[in-house]
Amino acid sequence: MSLVVAVRGWDPAPWLARFRRLAPPGLAVVDGREPFDATAIRWAAVWKPEPGFLAGLPNLRAVFNLGAGVDALLGDPTLPEVPVARIVDPDLTARMTEWVVMHVLMHHRRVATLAEAQARAEWLTLYQPAAGAVRVGIMGLGVLGRDAAAVLRRLGFRVAGWSRTPQEVPGIDSFAGTAGLDAFLGATDILVVLLPATPETRGILRRDLFARLGRGAHMGGPVLINAGRGSLQVEADILAALDDGTLGAASLDVFEHEPLPTASPLWRHPRVFVSPHAAADSDPEALVAQIVDGIAAVERGEPLPHRVDRGRGY
Repeated sequence: MSLVVAVRGWDPAPWLARFRRLAPPGLAVVDGREPFDATAIRWAAVWKPEPGFLAGLPNLRAVFNLGAGVDALLGDPTLPEVPVARIVDPDLTARMTEWVVMHVLMHHRRVATLAEAQARAEWLTLYQPAAGAVRVGIMGLGVLGRDAAAVLRRLGFRVAGWSRTPQEVPGIDSFAGTAGLDAFLGATDILVVLLPATPETRGILRRDLFARLGRGAHMGGPVLINAGRGSLQVEADILAALDDGTLGAASLDVFEHEPLPTASPLWRHPRVFVSPHAAADSDPEALVAQIVDGIAAVERGEPLPHRVDRGRGY
């Protein structure tokens, strides 16, 4: 019985070393780049594998995605009809919340404006309202969204959430579906996006959505913070909305094309913060241990932990 490790865009050597160190006796770990016996493979740990790679494993029992986003994996039309598991890790959740809270506070406290004043050696005094005067709306009330919402609420922000289907989150005003979207947007000064990539969410962050955001904040216009997936956003619309005042600023960790091309105006826009899809990099040791535990659970006849609903896309 074997597990194959196949990653694209990352160095596979550290992943292979971790799996080989943590794998139980009887579980061989093979490198997907080298020749191997495809019929011996029961498990696959992958990140954006080449389309068709998994289809060549006739005895595959489950696929473990080495990250929270499974859109690249589910986008492979040859993906076998086997269970797929995504990463749900407390460390990953905590890191995402750190990044979201940091950027909400940066915009709320107008760090960019103060940095510009510092460059001019200008002693700039700004009126600073309390967090309770600011409405933060979170699109996506899964594990990541709920944790970020709880921390922002403890800091005093007025927090609302929007999701595809109704969710009950203590202390959070919740909106759902198309019917609830306008009310949610109108009550949002800082929009935090943690949605998964699905056919329904592709391109959702576009000009007409930005125009429906609240306009009463002290930050020069509503703010967009996207740490979900790059396919959610239309970058030409973000730039146009920033330039005409529909948006006041943006923090982006994900992009339509990654790495973000050097020619992209987003790199140089004065009201955009760019980070390299690093908001929630997690501890690889913890991820490998979670996958090894998941294999053991299935071997005991238990359900696959964190199984992806293919119909929903997450």
